[in-house]
Amino acid sequence: MRSLAISLLLFLLLPLTSFAQKTSADDQLINKLMAVHQFSAVDISPDGTRVAWARTGGGITMAALPSGTPHALAGAGEQLEPRFSPDSRSLAYLQEAKGQRQLYVVRGSGAPRKLTNVRGFIDSPQWSPDGTQIAIRYIEEARRVAGALAAMSRATGVIEERIDEARIAVIDVASGRLRVVTPADMYVYEFAWSPDGKRIAATATSGSGENNYWTAKLHIVDVAAATMRAVYTPKWQIASPVFSPDGSHVAIIEGLMSDQGSTGGDIRIVGVGGGADTRNLMDGAMFSATSLIAWSADGITFGANMSGDSAIARIDASSSQVETLWRGEEYLTGGDLIGAAIARDGRTSAVIRSSWRKPPEVFAGALGIWKQQLTHANTIEPQWGEVKSITWTSDGREVQGWLILPRNHSLSRHYPLVTIVHGGPSSSAMSSWPGERNAFIASQDWLTFFPNPRGSYGRGEAFTQANVKDFGHGDLRDIMSGIDAVAQIYPVDNARLGIYGWSYGGFMTMWTVTQTNRFRAAVAGAGIVNWQSYYGQNSIDQWMLPFFGASVYDDPDVYAKSSPINYIKNVKTPTLVLVGERDGEVPAPQSFEFWHALRTLGVETQLVVYPDEGHRFTQPEHKRDVAKRIVEWLATRLR
Repeated sequence: MRSLAISLLLFLLLPLTSFAQKTSADDQLINKLMAVHQFSAVDISPDGTRVAWARTGGGITMAALPSGTPHALAGAGEQLEPRFSPDSRSLAYLQEAKGQRQLYVVRGSGAPRKLTNVRGFIDSPQWSPDGTQIAIRYIEEARRVAGALAAMSRATGVIEERIDEARIAVIDVASGRLRVVTPADMYVYEFAWSPDGKRIAATATSGSGENNYWTAKLHIVDVAAATMRAVYTPKWQIASPVFSPDGSHVAIIEGLMSDQGSTGGDIRIVGVGGGADTRNLMDGAMFSATSLIAWSADGITFGANMSGDSAIARIDASSSQVETLWRGEEYLTGGDLIGAAIARDGRTSAVIRSSWRKPPEVFAGALGIWKQQLTHANTIEPQWGEVKSITWTSDGREVQGWLILPRNHSLSRHYPLVTIVHGGPSSSAMSSWPGERNAFIASQDWLTFFPNPRGSYGRGEAFTQANVKDFGHGDLRDIMSGIDAVAQIYPVDNARLGIYGWSYGGFMTMWTVTQTNRFRAAVAGAGIVNWQSYYGQNSIDQWMLPFFGASVYDDPDVYAKSSPINYIKNVKTPTLVLVGERDGEVPAPQSFEFWHALRTLGVETQLVVYPDEGHRFTQPEHKRDVAKRIVEWLATRLR
């Protein structure tokens, strides 16, 4: 209580005019950062003559190449997931109005035609190879947006697990007739057509889709018979299926993944007949595949994370030889994952590009060159200084991270350092334009450090799996040795260290302050303080089995050794705790337990619970408040 009073006193001693000016300037900067336009998807026609892109929260625009003259599609509501037909003359897309998505098709310069009138959730439109059908993922009568990151339904009344069934539906383009082709007891995550259009490869599982992604198998769907059979049971998680040109094999990415949609691992090929016809093409590779773009006679083209850099590469399915087509310190995507949209010639492509220095824009051109900028949506300049890729050694492993210097920094002055730990743990901090939260933190007058400790993507599957059954131990050593490595090169004030993270980063923040008192301030967002109680609280407990090796009921000790609550009396660091009220991935009781312990022990703390938010916040006023609170908490204690 005394430390809180001192902090408040110091805050009140600031001149009121300068404080008001700073508050106003912060609000203006946050508004500016939140106004950055994002793009959710881009596609290029197979003949390479047209590009279509979707702006997050907005519409779809098309442009002919090489003129690049834009043409916006008509329609009210958000438009998503543009997909060109095999003959390049039509575009399929989703349009959402009043919370309901429907599938549309526009041919040439004609008027859009509505193909569906469904009730529920749909996504992932994919044309059949002959262009007569479009397959979608369909959750009939879905009660909420699919995915564990969204706000959960409130748990009231009799509690039962409701199993939404994400099935593949095939729509006849000419008539609009919809036919479901996968069983009712299966939840499909991703899928791809075979070259002959008779089969679909799908990653799928039975039971709750949100909870059982970590047990998904590779299936082959017979479209005409509307049946599916499993052909491969993986050891880890799988994603991004794509057929070989002759239809005999399917390529997938397999690896240790903590969230659906955050993909990384090795490329494996599986025979459609199943059995032992399977092979890892990347065994021992020192990078992570993130998306499979296409499989042609030239090989499998894929997106990759190479030690924090985005890359487009090609691997030969016979020899496993890898050719890096492009690599750079920026984030390159055709949608959510590292990759690109590539035309049939294998060279002409379209991408969404961003980096620490440049906000996202859509580009087109030859693969790896992309000279033509098709959008000019963002004029904002970085509010921070130079950005450095840093490498260091920890426990004999090379580790990579990013360091952002303040604007107009001076090497003669020592600065506070704020470490931001990414979520996941199977994820990575990369050179992409940051969201408003991290951007606002990086804009302050301190050094900002983004480490990629063991468990991250980018340095191969062995590195990603290196924190299995060891959460918080080796990865914290990586982070702390990274801070020491930074301090040897740059002017760090070691008496003014701060740490912040969300999700896994929130756990790492809670864990860090129980293991060391080197930090003067901490912010834990949606963190986990007690893995044992968390197992019974969260809505996706299956994700823990690959990481801990057993359920909490079978091996409670492995959960206990990584639980911050068991070391809670070591905490001296003032810690702000933030969480969404309806977070199903990391439920609010974890934050309450941590906050309650700190308050009981007399450690300066504050808990903020945001109403109706899930793991990923959606309400602008809450996103703005989170960014401001984080910076204010750190700034007042690192001053």
